[in-house]
Amino acid sequence: MDVIAPRGGTWKLAHGRSLTLGETATIMGVLNATPDSFSDGGRYASVEAAVSESLRMVEQGAAIVDIGGESTRPGATPVDAAEEQRRIMPVIEELVRRSDCIISVDTYRSETARMAIEAGAHIVNDVWGAQKDTAIAKVAADTDAGLCLMHTGREREKLADVIEDQFLFLRRSLEIAHEAGVKDEAIVLDPGFGFEKDGPENLILLARLPELLEFDYPLLVGTSRKRFVRGAIGREDPEPDIASAATSVLLRERGADIIRVHNVPANRDALAIADAMRRALNGERW
Repeated sequence: MDVIAPRGGTWKLAHGRSLTLGETATIMGVLNATPDSFSDGGRYASVEAAVSESLRMVEQGAAIVDIGGESTRPGATPVDAAEEQRRIMPVIEELVRRSDCIISVDTYRSETARMAIEAGAHIVNDVWGAQKDTAIAKVAADTDAGLCLMHTGREREKLADVIEDQFLFLRRSLEIAHEAGVKDEAIVLDPGFGFEKDGPENLILLARLPELLEFDYPLLVGTSRKRFVRGAIGREDPEPDIASAATSVLLRERGADIIRVHNVPANRDALAIADAMRRALNGERW
């Protein structure tokens, strides 16, 4: 199997920050400040627990901490903006006070995104690809924040072909971002593993990920502990981190730049092997 080079480049973020992508996999650690997330709901409900876990992930090798205040698992109970903000804002504020790490806010609400960036966050990670609340793109443009536009199949009719549907949805997301003034160097794309996709669709998307490089934006992927991973290994392991790390390696070999994970050390070490192999194929030594 050919190893596909990631798009790479410099991802421009809020507050004058940036990330260099490409040479090695960039790890985004997941921090769910929620009581009901599918994997770790309730574990980091207190500010101190959330901040401590965030700092631990950074020490373990995460370049980004992605903080969310509303579960996106299927069937989760929606929360309003005030509750989302109550959960995440104290965590962001304290993390900014105690660390200079790159912070991503996992939200589709423009109001929450603006508050988070003003408090010191650097990236807006929108699981609705700026199509639920289009004003979120203007927030990213106004603040020079990094913007992750994720594909979802929720609340609409999908095309039968998983890649054709990616292009249909993400092209619209890019139109919204560009119309709002978001610069290309601030944008990354996420194919949205698990979001209204069944097991075979997720595996086909994984195999065909290189086709999305046609967009010419860095790719952020998140398969960690998703239902299709548990289904593929044939058991309901609540934290299938070995299998998740295997998907991270496969996605890295297919051109992903940023890998969103729960277990940083497992993915860090697995991805280090994938990157070492790519360097060896390029005639480099380490």
